[in-house]
Amino acid sequence: MRYSVGMRCEGDKVMSPDEIVELADAVAIHSGVATGIGQEAYGAKIIVDADSRAQAEVVAKEHFRVAAQQAGLPAWPIAEVETLSEEEDLTADR
Repeated sequence: MRYSVGMRCEGDKVMSPDEIVELADAVAIHSGVATGIGQEAYGAKIIVDADSRAQAEVVAKEHFRVAAQQAGLPAWPIAEVETLSEEEDLTADR
């Protein structure tokens, strides 16, 4: 099943547009989008295939950490995770 997993890290530095664009480029391979311009935080929402919500979160967190590292962002802890299955997303649209 496909899952959309949103993650957010919070820290003590305001993120520049260039930093978030770098993160967006790094998560694009996972059909991802990035957020955080002008905030003391950065985040991304990515799509993963997994057998369960728990597995989706593990996989997504690893992809997110790698993308943040590639973008040269601070290695802040993940403060929020929001996971939605494709099925839940379709039901929510009704």
